[in-house]
Order: sequence, then structure tokens, then C-alpha cells
Amino acid sequence: MEKAKVYFTSEVSKDSLVKMYEALGVEYPGKVAVKLHSGEHGNKNYLKPDFVEALVKRVNGTVVECNTAYPGERDTTEKHRHLMDEHEWTKYFDVDIMDSEGPDMVLDIPNGQQIKKNYVGKHLANYDSMLVLSHFKGHAMGGFGGALKQLSIGCASSHGKAYIHGAGDVEADMWKTDQLQFVTSMGDAASSVHKYFDGKIVYVTAMVNISVDCDCDGNAAPPCMENIGILSSTDPVAIDQACIDIIYNSKDKGKDQLIARIEEKLGVNIIRVAEEDGAGTREYELINVD
Repeated sequence: MEKAKVYFTSEVSKDSLVKMYEALGVEYPGKVAVKLHSGEHGNKNYLKPDFVEALVKRVNGTVVECNTAYPGERDTTEKHRHLMDEHEWTKYFDVDIMDSEGPDMVLDIPNGQQIKKNYVGKHLANYDSMLVLSHFKGHAMGGFGGALKQLSIGCASSHGKAYIHGAGDVEADMWKTDQLQFVTSMGDAASSVHKYFDGKIVYVTAMVNISVDCDCDGNAAPPCMENIGILSSTDPVAIDQACIDIIYNSKDKGKDQLIARIEEKLGVNIIRVAEEDGAGTREYELINVD
């Protein structure tokens, strides 16, 4: 497979988000979903609406999210909408909680290594293309969160999140699932959403406010590394692999905490599985646009 192109800038600004999207040279017609993390109540690290405003409006996008499978301020549509108001997403953008009504949309994963189906928010069918706007950071269960997490856990309905966390068993205790089976399920699910959009999907990832914890943690640890920059690609596997490589090659001593979490949770297997499922390639060319 030909190497994927991943663009990089060390400039962290609202304008550089737009610049990195435009570096991809793609424009998609129709209704655009912008998948991002709205942030759990109490979290301080998530990408804020005013920071991403220019990019979301550049693509005339609708901010999309799905409810969580665990107790919190986003586990019901009513509470989730309230938090979206509190975090000012609705002040800046049209917002769609994609699993606010059932039944879920089911994506088949015929070559899935752990799961063969992915349950996503029903409203996904209303969109012609997607911009996945990710905040790269650690994650207490997956090791790290990037583009592939946004595709898998992020686009999954509340039921679908439980299904992925249970490695195909929605009745399982999601906190006790075999770790390799869980991250394999994430890779499987991510591949199904990437393929669903059939080339009409792009990825922009901000390596800022890098904590060992995810934006789903209301009491997340403060950032452990300095801001690094912004990346973009049409390949979710390549952009996540590039982020991982940048972390490992960093001279920032704070990387040790993040690397320990990634390795403890077998996080790189998410990337491996997504590649093996045909969602992209870990072979990439990093193009510095500074």
C-alpha cells in the first residue's frame, strides 16, 4: 500500500486548524458531520468551541456526539444536551446527539477480528461526509484517544459503546473485559465507520492539553506534556500512528506518563487492528507545513 500523507504544523491556533484541513485539498458536498469530544462535566482539557469555531464553520458542519454507556452527565440525551449548552457548543453550532432516538444504525464488520457488528447513532445516516476533529491524549481504558477512538467509541450509540467495551457482549461488565479483546473491538468498530463514508471523511488532530486522561474524565489529570501541534490526514490509521511516533520521539520528559498508560492498556493494538481491517496504513509520510 502507498504511504499515507500526514500533514503537520507546530503552530497551535484557530487559524492553523483551518490551514491543516485545507492542506488536504478536499471539499465534500452535502451535509457534514463534525465528530469531536464535547467534554465531560468538570473536564478542563477538551477542545473548546471557540478554538474549533473557524474550522467547523469552514466546512459548514454540524457537531455530532453520542450518549455514554456509563453514569455521568452525558448518559441520557436530556443531560447530554444540558451539558452541550453548559459547554457552549449550542451557542456556536448546530448540535446533533446521534443516538437521541432509536433504533441504532448497524454497520457490518465482515472481517472484524473481535466484533462483527457496530451499533452507531441512527442519525449518522443523515450525513454525507464527516470531519473527525480529535484531541490527542491518554485514556484510562484504551491507552490513548485519537482519530480511531472518535470513530469507534465516539460514533457508537450508548448501546454500541457497551457492546464495544464488552468485546461483543453488551451484558458483560465493561470494566472487566479482557484488555486485548476490548482494544481489538475498538479497531474493528473504527474501521466500519471509516469505510461507511467511503472516502468522504477527513481527520484533523490537535496535540494540545495532552493529559494521561481522556476528555470523558470529569477529574482528568492536568496536561503532562507541552503542546506539540496539529496534524491532518485522510487516513485515520496513519494519523494516529504519527501521533504515537511523535510522542515516543519527543524530548518532553512528561511523555513517560503517557507512554506508560498506552503500553499498559495495549493501546497500539487499536491501530494495528484498524490497519488489518483495511481502514488505512501505518506507513506514512509526515509533511511539515510550517
